[in-house]
Amino acid sequence: MRRFVLLYVFSLTLPLLLGVSVVQARHYAVLQKEVRRLEVIQEEWIERNKRLIAEIGLYSSAERIERIAVEQLGLMKKRPEDILQIRIENNRRKADG
Repeated sequence: MRRFVLLYVFSLTLPLLLGVSVVQARHYAVLQKEVRRLEVIQEEWIERNKRLIAEIGLYSSAERIERIAVEQLGLMKKRPEDILQIRIENNRRKADG
């Protein structure tokens, strides 16, 4: 009698375990597909960031800024002799406490 119970439990458990295995395999496949989709998005973002960094370098170059200042804003570079520098020295002494 005991053998039949064990055989009965085993015969019910085996299909259950196979079913769980199939469900896990399907879930794994779904997650693997989602990971690949996210990796593609990440690669696109990395490429976009590289392009944006290159544009920042282009737009912040000293030559470009100087050209805009001269051509569009009508500014001119000052000669060193035209610049007046004023130095203010602090001669105050702290009072001894």
